[in-house]
Amino acid sequence: MSVPVGSEETILPSSAPTTSSAVPAQEMVGEGKAWGLCTAVDLQDCHPDLIRNADHIRRYVVELCELIDMKRFGECQVVDFGSGRVAGYSMVQLISTSLISGHFANDTNNAYLDIFSCKGYDPAVVEEFSKKFFGARRSTATVTLRY
Repeated sequence: MSVPVGSEETILPSSAPTTSSAVPAQEMVGEGKAWGLCTAVDLQDCHPDLIRNADHIRRYVVELCELIDMKRFGECQVVDFGSGRVAGYSMVQLISTSLISGHFANDTNNAYLDIFSCKGYDPAVVEEFSKKFFGARRSTATVTLRY
């Protein structure tokens, strides 16, 4: 189920205990809990130079992984491709607990980031860091516990 970051209430799957709604999302992952945590961050009106710079995108991955204590596995892949509305960079970084990916849309100066891990992390920290790193004017995040 999706949980907007910063919402007053948490929406949980019907199999989850209702008393867990006060527990932070990052603490709801692990043995006997949710398998993983997925945060989808949409950044609107990013600084154009930042989302069109492969080195900046790679640096984002390194700094984000350090911030949320995730171990990178292999090299970050950053590829510029597409045309028209779908032109821009796409990024993929394997982490020891799953995957970070992103798509950067030149046409709109928006970015779409996904962080999935079977290790807990703070989705609000991810959203705020990402917003600042790419100079976005607005952001939204959707958090999903994966069972």
